[in-house]
Amino acid sequence: MSAILLRIAQNTQCERISIGDLLQALQHRASGALMFLFAIPNAIPVPPGVSAVLGAPLIFLAFQLMVGQRPWLPKLITNRSLSRAEFEKVANLAAPWLAKAERLMRPRLQMLAKPPAEYVVGAVCLVLAVILFLPIPLGNMLPAFTICILSLGVLQRDGIWITIGLSCAIAAVAIVWGVALALLWSALFVLGHVFGFGLVA
Repeated sequence: MSAILLRIAQNTQCERISIGDLLQALQHRASGALMFLFAIPNAIPVPPGVSAVLGAPLIFLAFQLMVGQRPWLPKLITNRSLSRAEFEKVANLAAPWLAKAERLMRPRLQMLAKPPAEYVVGAVCLVLAVILFLPIPLGNMLPAFTICILSLGVLQRDGIWITIGLSCAIAAVAIVWGVALALLWSALFVLGHVFGFGLVA
């Protein structure tokens, strides 16, 4: 998959690369490859605007993995595109890490990477994808990183990586939930002082 990403990025015949182009190039590698591709921009530093384009399909793909459907995206999303230069930056950042992961992964505990366990992984990724789009500090990187681990586990049928990903998902949800609660209590505290009412302990 790392080689496919670099090949797409280095195709100088294309001025822009659309989501539809990526879907067509990676469809034979199923939802895992597509979810990784669309999650990785939210887990690494990328040019502004890239994560907004590549992050949009995650909810659709996670839902489809959860219900066992083949990957499909509406034209509203597939028509969105990046310049080749922007996509090349993403590919150059992601490909070395992906290549290292590919060398470490192999089919293990495959029952965790096939239905019905695969549907549970899809449900977890769906929850993480929804959290990713909420305006919460730390709400992007941790869920996106976890989706990357889970999607690679599904792609390579590696149950060990899926187990690691599920552990990361618990940690990510706990951290994001803690940050959200802290922000809520801070907002209530400020409002209490501004409007002169106190919070009951």
